[in-house]
This record gives sequence, structure tokens and C-alpha cells, in this order.
Amino acid sequence: MAQKPNILVIMVDQLNGTLFPDGPADFLHAPNLKRLAARSARFANCYTASPLCAPARASFMSGQLPSRTRVYDNAAEFASDIPTYAHHLRRAGYHTALSGKMHFVGPDQMHGFEERLTTDIYPADFGWTPDYRKPGERIDWWYHNLGSVTGAGVAEITNQLEYDDDVAFQAIQKLYDLSRGQDQRPWCLTVSFTHPHDPFVARRKYWDLYEGVPELEPPTPIAYADQDPHSRRLMDACDWRAFDISPDQIRRARQGYFANISYVDDKIGEVLAVLEATRQDAEVVFLSDHGEMLGDRGLWFKMNFFEGSARVPLMLAGREVAPGRVETPVSSIDLAPTIAALAGISMDEVAPWTEGVNLLPVAAGAQRPAVAMEYAAEGTITPMVALREGAWKYVHCPADPDLLFDLANDPEERTNLAPDPRAAEILAHFRALTDQRWDLPAYDAAVRESQARRWVVYEALRNGAYFPWDHQPLRAASERYMRNHMDLNVLEENKRFPRGE
Repeated sequence: MAQKPNILVIMVDQLNGTLFPDGPADFLHAPNLKRLAARSARFANCYTASPLCAPARASFMSGQLPSRTRVYDNAAEFASDIPTYAHHLRRAGYHTALSGKMHFVGPDQMHGFEERLTTDIYPADFGWTPDYRKPGERIDWWYHNLGSVTGAGVAEITNQLEYDDDVAFQAIQKLYDLSRGQDQRPWCLTVSFTHPHDPFVARRKYWDLYEGVPELEPPTPIAYADQDPHSRRLMDACDWRAFDISPDQIRRARQGYFANISYVDDKIGEVLAVLEATRQDAEVVFLSDHGEMLGDRGLWFKMNFFEGSARVPLMLAGREVAPGRVETPVSSIDLAPTIAALAGISMDEVAPWTEGVNLLPVAAGAQRPAVAMEYAAEGTITPMVALREGAWKYVHCPADPDLLFDLANDPEERTNLAPDPRAAEILAHFRALTDQRWDLPAYDAAVRESQARRWVVYEALRNGAYFPWDHQPLRAASERYMRNHMDLNVLEENKRFPRGE
């Protein structure tokens, strides 16, 4: 039987998919991702399952939307009984490892990974729980605000740079270790960076790459009074009235963001270079969890279904897919069944409830049903959902008027066609699809119950002795380098790759 392929999953954080129309946009200094794009199936219309870190990542790993995973927000527990692609591969004989961020909340910080090489960059407890019982409340100590915009600039080290430097280092050490062949199993290594997530602070060498480029110019804003209700709630959640954002601050924020794309491209290049140097073949998956608005429409960060927030880059490279651009809209929940398919695993047999689809046939021309998205975290007062089918995008929230956009003719989503009688038929189609897919009153009730439970548990656990759930990477010092229970001759031979040169 043929050897199952190794799989390298590279994830980044908050990378706007509109900057990857067919691989990285020309103006981006991203040589490593451009080389990867040249040999990849490039999905030009991939959407996040949910435009927020933890819900998006739980959905990506499980192939299910947040209404199924119950990871509604950045403080909702990812239950241990939900299989992920790491479980499926590990069960099929793979070694599975994670270096970097996955924003797991709860006492299970592994979710099928055999090894986790770093801790996470964000907390694992319930502290970031929104509260639908208090609509409009800003929880100032953890809500986003526009300080990331006003504080954009240059620094040689930050919290996030320190983290991603370590993510790349640990991934590289793992690739070297895998190359030595002591473990004969096929492997799946997931490398997950936190950049280019805000704050928009970058090292000088990357910042200077974008000095004066036209793409720094501020997008045309939409006045607060002219925004849809959810966008107004997001602006309020980000405390927009407390900041007087100048055009130059917008330019600097965009420059820091683009610079950090180049930084993470360098880190990805380091990982791919070691993969090549150690002669290890692997299928490569590249994607982001969600996007970043970058000031478009006057909005920043994510948490909405507009293209900058909801669309993400996705590239697949390897023996199983032919290079080329794929127009069909797809979802990040499609990655779990796709990764399983790369390993020869049928999700129909092991996880028939999976909502995502295998993208290998889609890359070859097969169609996919409408792409669904959900959001039920900060800035909402009840869950909201969206569908992308063909050129159309539909956004529905029981608290708000519907939004309907024709992306072929209105890629900037400036004209809401939901009130237009000429679009009545397509609007009725999407409303029917929504009614078939979702029981929104039940979804709302589940979110409210989850939030209320977590507020009680969090406050209780912060009283008295506190035992954090944050992952503690294991470093068995007595098993590293040379120790006296080892044979030095065997050690030196086993740690060398390649041998005999």
C-alpha cells in the first residue's frame, strides 16, 4: 500500500482574503507565499465559518459551524467529544503536532494533537464571554478598540512577534526531528501564526517595504448614521467616539498590517525551506481563520460578513491537486474533510455529520452548495447568519433588516438589494435556504444559556486557588541532547540527517 502523505497546515490570523485574488496581490512583498501560490490550487472565494478567532478555528478543525460546535465566541468551550482533523488523522496512524495558536477554550488544550509545541497566545478560560443580557455594554478590558489604529508603528519586539518567532522556531525543530526518521508514521504538522492580526506594529525591515505605496490610502468610509445596524453596533463596541482617527493614522495602520504580512511570509519561508532541505514531501494547506476590514466602510478588525472580514485566502499544494485558480465559493469548514481525504479517510464513514465538503473534487471543477457563515459574539444581540451562493451574498439577523449583495457587479458591497423589488425572487430564495438551514430562535436560546452558564463558572473559578487551563508545553530536559542513560554513539548517529554525507 502506498505511503500516506505527510501534511503541513499553515494558518495565519486575520488575513484579508481580498488581498489574495489569485495568490498574494502584486503589491505585497510575499515571495514565499507567491512561490507557494504558483504550485497551488488557489481558492479565490473562500469564506470563514465565523469571523472571529475561536469559533473560526473550532469550525476549521471539526468541519462544523459554530451552531454545531457550540464555540460561539472567543470564550466558549470547545468540547472534547467533537472530532477534529487531528483526531481523524491520529486514529488513522498519523503523528499529529501543533506549533502555535488555535485558541482552544477549556481544559482540553490538545483536541487530537499528540504534541503541542507552544502555548497559546490567548487565554483558555471563560473570561472573554459576551453577555446578551446587557446589549450595548462594552467590556473594556478585553473588547477591541481603535488603539490598534492610533498605536500603529515600528517596534523590533512585541508580544506577537515574540510569539510567532517561537512558533516558527518550534515548527522548524519539529521538521528537523521528523526528518531523522525515528518515527515511521506519516505526520501532520499544523503551524499557526498570530500575524498579521492587530496591533499594527511591525519590524522596521518590513515596515519600510511599504513606504508610500498607493494601497496605504484610506478607503472611503461610510458615516455612522448610514451604516447598517450591526456595523453601528461594531463601531460602538470598538469605542469609535473615543478616537479621532486621522488619515495618516489609517495609512500607518495599513502599513503595519501589510508589513506583518511580509513578516509572516518570511517565517513561512523558513518553515518551507527546512521542509525542502530535509527532503520531506508534504501536501501543504495555507489559510487564515478570518479577515481584517482595514478601515474599509469605516470598520476595523472582523466580526462581520463583509468581504474584508469574512473572505480568507486558501491554497492547497501537493500531488493531489492541480495548480490554478478556483472560483467556486468554498468554506473553511471544508478543510477538515479535505485534510482527511488527503490521508485516505472517508468522512462519510467516520464523521457523517460533518458539514464541510471535500475540496479535492471542487478544485477539479465540481460544484459546492451555498456557503454558510454564522456569528454570535461581541457586537451582536442575537445570532446572525450569511450565505454565499454564486455571485450573491445574503446576510440575515432577526434584529436587523436583511442585506443582499451582487458581488459580481458590486464587489465593494455598497448597494443593498434586499429592498429592491427587482431582487425579490433571489431574496425569497435565500430566505427559504435560511429557514431550511437554521432554527434561529433555538440558536439564540442556546447562545444565551451558554453565556449565562459561563459567567457563573468563570466568576466561581476566579475565587480562591486558580488552576489555569493554559497549555504548558512539555520540555523533557532529561531526554534532550546527551544524557547518561543514552549511548553517545547511537545518539549522534540518530540525530544526524542526512546520514553518510
